[in-house]
Amino acid sequence: MPQSFVMLAIYALLLVGVGAAILVISHVVPRLLGIRRPRPVKLEPYECGVPSPVAEGARGRFSVRFYLVAILFILFDVETVFLIPWAAEFETLGVGAFIEVLVFIAILVAGFAYIWKRGALEWE
Repeated sequence: MPQSFVMLAIYALLLVGVGAAILVISHVVPRLLGIRRPRPVKLEPYECGVPSPVAEGARGRFSVRFYLVAILFILFDVETVFLIPWAAEFETLGVGAFIEVLVFIAILVAGFAYIWKRGALEWE
């Protein structure tokens, strides 16, 4: 059996083991601590800090801050889409690609500093 298949099998066993351990721990620890049932507040729906849609209806109003944070998350999350392939081929691309990525990161840092200075990340 090739070495890569052995490592893949070990990785798969590790994943299954961690998943099983998490399930067992989540059932054993509450019983050891004497927690039988979750409190009523734990059973209420929670969606990213937004009040329950059941309580306010489907047409409840949302703060513009939620949309702003979502857009900023997408903006700065897309950078990883561009950086991961570059990091995978770092050794073959050379110095020119490294300088281009430094410029890309500098633009992202400048954008982050701008939105921070404008107060877009402040929750009042």
